Amino acid sequence: MTRYEKTLPGLVLAASLLSPVAQADIGPYLGASFGSSHLDQDFSGLNIDTDANAYRIVGGFQFGDYFGIEGGYHNFGDFEETLDFGGISTRTELAADGWTLGGTLGLPLSEQFSLYGRAGVFFWDADVEVDGFSINVPSDENPYYGGGAKVDVTSNLSLVGDWTRYELDTIDSDVISVGFEYRFGR
Repeated sequence: MTRYEKTLPGLVLAASLLSPVAQADIGPYLGASFGSSHLDQDFSGLNIDTDANAYRIVGGFQFGDYFGIEGGYHNFGDFEETLDFGGISTRTELAADGWTLGGTLGLPLSEQFSLYGRAGVFFWDADVEVDGFSINVPSDENPYYGGGAKVDVTSNLSLVGDWTRYELDTIDSDVISVGFEYRFGR
């Protein structure tokens, strides 16, 4: 059992025990967001500094105004860059995606507006090509964390905007996104 798998039961237990504190917003939700992921990394002399279109789909359960758990799928998009080494050009392509499992912590500031944080574990794999040659990248799991804001458009639908950092071994990727969240049974 990894250190991330050991922390999940504690997060669920804390959310369950503390959820009676706030009962205003309880139930399942689905969400999706689209945005930009950024990668700035030096791979033994190959410096990649580029952006890609990213998207995320999540589903979760809100235990009140403050605590929730969620899981989802995140795709970073395709990072592509042509690098020049003294007249020799090298085309590098990277793509990564995977599944998330974590928790959320909310801070309602009004009836329609709240701030939130999210953290958890990202189970990912990547594809890397340099000049058409594939490089094997083993699958792994690493932490992610971030925060954002949520504005209720209706009683069930919210617009969300956030920043999330995904730590993929020695590579960090920041994602800024905008999307929506639909809450059932509200």
